[in-house]
Amino acid sequence: MQNSKTDSDTRQTLIQAELKLAGSLDKRLVNLLKAIDEHGSINQAAKQMGLSYKGAWQILEKANNLAPKILISTATGGSHGGGSSLTPAGQALLALFADLEQRHQAFLAQLNTELLNDHALFLLLKPLTIKTSATNQLFGTVSQIQAGSVNAEVSISLKGGEQIIASPAISELEAMTLTIGKPVVLLINAVEISLFSNPVNSRLSARNLLSGTVIRIQDDSVDAEIVVRLNDHDTLTAIITVTSARNLQLKPGSAVSLLFKSNAVILGAAA
Repeated sequence: MQNSKTDSDTRQTLIQAELKLAGSLDKRLVNLLKAIDEHGSINQAAKQMGLSYKGAWQILEKANNLAPKILISTATGGSHGGGSSLTPAGQALLALFADLEQRHQAFLAQLNTELLNDHALFLLLKPLTIKTSATNQLFGTVSQIQAGSVNAEVSISLKGGEQIIASPAISELEAMTLTIGKPVVLLINAVEISLFSNPVNSRLSARNLLSGTVIRIQDDSVDAEIVVRLNDHDTLTAIITVTSARNLQLKPGSAVSLLFKSNAVILGAAA
């Protein structure tokens, strides 16, 4: 009976998804807006969310930039801000998200119920219900395929125009039935990416060399997590040693080159 319950629970959550509006208006923003509405203070809302005051403002600034109307109004009140409240546009966004979230969950529940009743499909999907540890997950489109005797060279175009080269085995290429124009997901572990200050040494041999700008750095006593934005679109995260980060004199706004091998890229595609 225990095994039956476990299978049932797994089947009900085969399809999971988070609702996002306009790419970045997500549940974290909505919860932050709710907290501001409750406390009347960005500082208190940030504490409730486990965010710094600066981190909360970065989320709100990005949302305000994307929204056609300002979402919150803030009165002057010192280093941590004065009273804050949602504008009518902010209140409307909360109401819209609540409605869409309810429909979204109902839609997912319906899909999972259909899977629950299709035993053959469940057996097919069960081995795929895993979470990836890859820090970087990007979406792109296959632009070129060159097949060799053992491996293939697949060029993928990102939405910002950058090209990434992957080298799956021929058997993997055939299993994914990749064709020109097919959308794919790319997984790249952060530790596989090397960073260099511009200009980069042209003699480096790795197939993937991209340029970007550092937007965030988080470090501990050993490693540094460097987030780099590519061409105002996608971001890639690299993990290097703190010593390397200091030697490169990295800071937000620094121009850098990212280098990684084609076999560091794992491809995924819908059947």
